[in-house]
Amino acid sequence: MTSNNPAEQSAPRYVRLTIELVAEITDEQALKAAALAQVQDDEYLDDAERAESVEAIEVDPSGSLAHFIDPVALLGDVPGVELASATWESAHTEYDPDDETWEEHELD
Repeated sequence: MTSNNPAEQSAPRYVRLTIELVAEITDEQALKAAALAQVQDDEYLDDAERAESVEAIEVDPSGSLAHFIDPVALLGDVPGVELASATWESAHTEYDPDDETWEEHELD
């Protein structure tokens, strides 16, 4: 059912966009170094957040990838859309591209 009420039609609609990527880390040291540089240059991090980020990168360099995810850049040029909220994380996963049982579009 559609509404002819202009106030209802102009009300913002929120959409949860779920994207899952599987990335192969081919040079862990290069990724770690780039993530550390990214954290050091991030003008929005306070000292405590910066220290926490550096520690996390040192403990698990694969988590470094999360420092390069920018949801603002992803939606920045989309007309009529404003980013309301974003969260993301990186985690180790079991992945075998040759395994036919791995479901590429499987959602939890």
